[in-house]
Amino acid sequence: MSNRRTQTMDGNTAAAYISYPFTEVAAIFPITPSSPMAELTDAWAAQGKKNLFGAPVRVVEMQSEGGAAGALHGSLQGGALTTTYTASQGLLLMIPNMYKIAGELLPAVFHVSARSLASNSLSIFGDHQDVMATRQTGFAMLASSSVQDVMNLGAVAHLSAIEARLPFIHFFDGFRTSHEIQKIELLEQEELADMLDWEAVEAFRHRALNPDHPQLRGMTHNPDVFFQLREAVNPFVDALPGIVRKYMDKINAITGKDYKFFNYYGHPEADRLIVVMGSGASVVEETIDELMRRGEKVGMVNVRLYRPFLPEKLLEAVPASVKRIAVLDRTKEPGACDPLCLDVRNAYASKADAPAIYAGRYGLASKDFTPAQVLAVFDNLAVEQPRDNFTVGIIDDVTHTSLEVKDFHVAAEGQTACKFWGFGSDGTVGANKLAVKIIGDHTDMYSQAYFAYDSRKSGGVTISHLRFGSRPI
Repeated sequence: MSNRRTQTMDGNTAAAYISYPFTEVAAIFPITPSSPMAELTDAWAAQGKKNLFGAPVRVVEMQSEGGAAGALHGSLQGGALTTTYTASQGLLLMIPNMYKIAGELLPAVFHVSARSLASNSLSIFGDHQDVMATRQTGFAMLASSSVQDVMNLGAVAHLSAIEARLPFIHFFDGFRTSHEIQKIELLEQEELADMLDWEAVEAFRHRALNPDHPQLRGMTHNPDVFFQLREAVNPFVDALPGIVRKYMDKINAITGKDYKFFNYYGHPEADRLIVVMGSGASVVEETIDELMRRGEKVGMVNVRLYRPFLPEKLLEAVPASVKRIAVLDRTKEPGACDPLCLDVRNAYASKADAPAIYAGRYGLASKDFTPAQVLAVFDNLAVEQPRDNFTVGIIDDVTHTSLEVKDFHVAAEGQTACKFWGFGSDGTVGANKLAVKIIGDHTDMYSQAYFAYDSRKSGGVTISHLRFGSRPI
């Protein structure tokens, strides 16, 4: 580990930590699993912690997420940099305001611990159904795969939104990242202040609604001009990738990371490839390491910037040797191909020598995603006629979409793994959180913890997973 300051925290804490310096107003309404982000922001504000502008964040809790979105929209129009934290149905209630916020070029940032939507039933656990329902709003979308990514890419979201004048959704997997505890490197407030475009902040404040320089906004337009004005956002969208690239490069220079719009990992001459987004990328990465040790040529593309989606950058990331691609979506669109796969297929639509692209689905409602499932996906790509529109991680005995999963484990040398069972409210989870923070903050070892909760809360079964060792986990 480098000489940077480290701290053991979960994904929600990392998101709150990185958003606080850039936030003047936080308009919130709590919803699992995003609530801790708002709770921490509120607690720090009550303690007098100051943002980059020398004042505590003003936290406003509304009576629904719809109210929070309205308050956020008004706050931005008034010239205050405003943030919210949400997920699932809460995010969907914000969609009408999201179109306005994006259309009016306001630099909001939504930190979303991505979660299932209530359909056949409700689940409080994580997948990408909520964020996929917002991809048409005009918000830029950045995806984090780990707690460390939440810290680093959260900064990219805020910095880019302010300069680009476009709002961002920065999302990460609910529970799987939001509640996973990792030892991570911190970005310091002074570093963030150095990167911030202060002229863009002043320009944003000057555009605020003010009786001293009145402006007309939110008009009704007729067919003679609406279409033309809708297209007028194009220059801002076109400029956005360059701005995101600039701040990714700045974060890379500080942290030693290598963030790109699409990060490739694997064999330089891979013939089979998985495209994935979110926490699943970490699982695929470790599986690739094991398969390459066995002589297989496999790889992965981890999607970071999902909106705007840049086909040419995806093609640059994929080795020319790739013959078959599996695109793994963590959502379901009944009656249609899932969205990430559509984007990848569109990127290759005009290529005569394009690889064959197969759609897969995994991990809905935090269904565990394991190296054995990754192996099943790569094995499917290796057969003569691969399955398309497959699922992995379940046994689908109704429509028979599921791939067969074999027993497969990834070796973890020099690592201690522990598993504790308990009942909700018996203290097991709290004790294990303390244990992993003691190991992470008071030794040189890396640490990780994840807690599987029963949705029945108190009295339900809890399972605590702890890992620690000398290498990153």
